[in-house]
Formats: sequence, structure tokens, C-alpha cells
Amino acid sequence: MILFVILWISAPLSALALAAFWLQAPPGDLQFLAQTFVLSEVLSIALGWAIYRLGLRLGLASVQLKIVLTFALGLGVTLLNILFVSVPMFISAHDSGLLVILLFFAMLVALGFGHLMSRSITSNLEQLAHAAKKIAAGERNTRAQVHSGDEVEQVANAFNQMVQQLDEMHTREKELEEARRSLVAMVSHDLRTPLTSSRAMIEAINDGVVTDEAMVRRYLALTQTELVNLSRLVDDLFELTQLDAGALNWKMEPGSLRDLISDTLETLRVQAETQGVQLSGVVEPTVDPVRMNSFKIQRVLSNLVQNAIRHTPMGGNISVRAQLDEGGQKAKVEIVDSGDGIALNDLPHLFEPFYRSEKSRARDGSGAGLGLAIARGIVEAHGGQVGVTSKLGAGSRFWFTLPR
Repeated sequence: MILFVILWISAPLSALALAAFWLQAPPGDLQFLAQTFVLSEVLSIALGWAIYRLGLRLGLASVQLKIVLTFALGLGVTLLNILFVSVPMFISAHDSGLLVILLFFAMLVALGFGHLMSRSITSNLEQLAHAAKKIAAGERNTRAQVHSGDEVEQVANAFNQMVQQLDEMHTREKELEEARRSLVAMVSHDLRTPLTSSRAMIEAINDGVVTDEAMVRRYLALTQTELVNLSRLVDDLFELTQLDAGALNWKMEPGSLRDLISDTLETLRVQAETQGVQLSGVVEPTVDPVRMNSFKIQRVLSNLVQNAIRHTPMGGNISVRAQLDEGGQKAKVEIVDSGDGIALNDLPHLFEPFYRSEKSRARDGSGAGLGLAIARGIVEAHGGQVGVTSKLGAGSRFWFTLPR
């Protein structure tokens, strides 16, 4: 609006300045020109505004009408100024008429060109609107095909990008909803199993079905074990919920991976020896220090090593290795076992909550399927990555990285 006012004021002033300094027009002619300029400008703007408002009332205020109207106003101003100034100066009526005919011809040609240009714009806009209506009707694969090389194409590209993102969000929403339902079903099952077992054993004792003192002690011990497993499952669910929600309040500080790996292997050595599995560890001296939450990373190591112990047969071995990676920018930890390996179709899902691979791989059937999901959440919360490579019959290699 400000630019319009500036141009509206500067147009007659600039024209008068050119007439005064270039043509050396006398004061009388300058006064006549000033009156002509102001009159034609006011009439043109008033007429254009009136036509525009009439178009709004009649529902005809389209982009095409606005562009054609702009062309018409520019030509109208030209015609009025030439007629007002030039006609009085012509001696021959024939020359005046010829001038009017030439101006009329130029106006029609310019209006035709204005219509052509406006149509090229409005046709692309109509295509964009048509694509929006089809998407609103449920045809989400529709895209606006606009190749005009101007701002309309930019709008169409932004529109297509928005539709693509909405489509991806809709797909993710469906996947999350399905995952939520599966999660609720699996949580219900894993919670119900120890509760049902504990309830049955307690009822057997309470109802006098089991009276032998040794059997009572055995039932109480089994009930305690089930309740411990239930408590561990609830804790895992709570931690997994915190990781998914990003509600983390961990203290990060430089720590020693060497000490964490040594402590983890020492803690799990008895469990490994019970199953006839040998543990070993190798840590490069240049790995430490690593900025991390030591308690959480030890939880990752424990989960991965325990998972390897469960899936490694008697006589097998598990090796934990730590070394620098990516030119010393990251520390990489690998847990390599000599187990039976993992099927190819299981690999992409191992870190999903409650996912269990082939039942034949689980030697004791323990675990609710949350350990690997929690390990991934903790590593990613540290800014690292976690993964696995495996082949049936050739063991598995779980790994994770931490920024240094």
C-alpha cells in the first residue's frame, strides 16, 4: 500500500519534471499537463476500484479479472493522457481519428495478451485447487502437477511436500496405534502370567490343598520368584515409558568403559558358568574417558550380555570388546557370541518392545522382551546408535556407539 501511494504521487511529479527540463515546456503547458495527469489518474483509479468492487459483489473477483483489469487500467491511463494532450494539438481531424484507432488497436492487443497471461496463472491455480479437493475426498496419492517456473509452482511444490508429510504422519499414526494395541495385549499377557501363577499357589496354600511343609516352602519360593519377575517387568515398563517420552534427568559425566565392562562381566560370570558359557573382555586403552551416565550404560551392557548368555549353548563363549570408531569421535562396544545366530527376518525387530525371536533360541524362556528395547533407548538418549549383525549358525554381534 505504501509503494502504491509513493508511485501514485511520484508519477505526475516525475512526468512534469521531464516536461520542464527535457522539453523546456512553458508554465502554461506545465499547468495544463498537471491538470491532465491528476484528472486521468483520479479517474483511472476510481474506475478501476469501482469495477473491482462490482466484481466482488457479483462474485467475479478472480485472479484473471484482476490481471486483465490491471492491463486495462494501464492502457486507459495511456489513452486518456494521449487524447487529452495530443488531440487539441492536432490540426487535422483525420490524424486525431487515426491516433484513436491505433490506440484502440493497441489496447485490444494488450488486453488479449493480459488475458493469456492471466489464464496461464489461473489454470495452474485451478489445478492446485482440484488436487486439494481430491485429497480432501480421500485420494491421498494425488499431487498437484504444476510446471510454470513461477511462484505458483513454488506453492504447488510446498503443497505436495505438505501432503507427503501428512501422508507419512498418517502412516506413522496407524503404525503407532497398531503398536499400542499390540503392546497393551503383550503387557496384559506378561502381567497376567506371574499374577495367575502366584494366585494359584497362594490359594493352594491358603485352602489347605498343599499341607506338606516342604511343598509349602517350595510354593512360597516360587511365588516370591514370580513377584520378583513381576516387579522387574513393571520397572522395565516404567523405564521404557520414560525413554519414549524423553522424560530423562540423567547426569552425564566422563566415565570409564573399561571399569563398566569389567564390573559387568564379573557380575554375570557366575550366571555364565552355570550355563557353561565363557566370558571375556578386551578394551583398548585409548577408549576412556567417555561422557555418559555410567549406571545406565552398565544397564545396557548387562542387558546385552545377559541376552547373549541366554542364547549361547553350553561350551560357547562371549566376548565384549571396546574400541575407538570414526576417527576417535565415538567409542564402539561389541558383544560377540558363538550362539546359533538369528534369522534374517528377526533382525529388524529385535529392538522392538516385547519382540521375541524364535522360541527355540531362548534356553530358559526368561525375559519379557524389553531388555533390548531399553538398551536401544538408553544408547539413543546418549546420542549413540545400536545394532546387530547375525547369521544362522554363525553367532551374533550386538554393538552400540557412544559419542566421546
